Amino acid sequence: MARRHKIKIKTPHEIGKMRVAGQAASEVLMELVKAVEPGRTTLEIDQLAKELMKERDCKSAFLGYRGFRGQICISVNEEIVHGIGGPRKIQPGDVVKLDVGVVKSGFIGDNAITVAVGEIAEETRRLLVATEESLFAAINHARAGERLADLCGAVEEHVRPLGFTVVREFVGHGVGRDLHEEPQVPNYRPQGKSPILEPGMTLAIEPMVNAGTASIRILDDGWTVITTDKKPSAHFEHTVLVTDGEPELLTWRPRGVPGL
Repeated sequence: MARRHKIKIKTPHEIGKMRVAGQAASEVLMELVKAVEPGRTTLEIDQLAKELMKERDCKSAFLGYRGFRGQICISVNEEIVHGIGGPRKIQPGDVVKLDVGVVKSGFIGDNAITVAVGEIAEETRRLLVATEESLFAAINHARAGERLADLCGAVEEHVRPLGFTVVREFVGHGVGRDLHEEPQVPNYRPQGKSPILEPGMTLAIEPMVNAGTASIRILDDGWTVITTDKKPSAHFEHTVLVTDGEPELLTWRPRGVPGL
């Protein structure tokens, strides 16, 4: 069987449910953005996420996943992804990555954003802007008839000339009833034959871009991923529906880097 046939094509009914889940995920994410301020602990923000999800009749798609202990992933500065809320206090000059996945009516919405806290270094500002730009460069290829490899390659092709690197060990993915479905969506051009995108495919596209080395390390908690050179990293994500026309952002939010 060709690999592309493993990619689930959502029915109109399923797409409707994914729109609802995506909207809930986006609402929770943008409410959490408002809570990112100096003096707040990452655990406080994680617990706020639980309350916001309950208000929207949904729950975390991450809590308990392979033993993950947080409601959301919250990662600061050199932490790339999969950070767990704890006693760490947010400081001026930090960049805070919020990754929110929710389950509502059996379907998942998954999205992420990076928040600048007060004045940040110029290189870091450029990193955040470039990473969000690379997300939309990839989304522009989420069209029926295009190859997945072109979507994936758009991320690295955008950030590399600016002096940044993409994380290779962690990738985007298909999403729907399950958090991780086929296909994998790396942030670089994969080798080999690439699937052709079809209407009804739903993809979590999520550039993870580092200011310095692409090399990563996982901390002793077994989850938190950091850059080995301790330079900052940025992460942006949308759940996107492939259609016969323009790509549809199921986790729509206003474009822009919060705090800049």
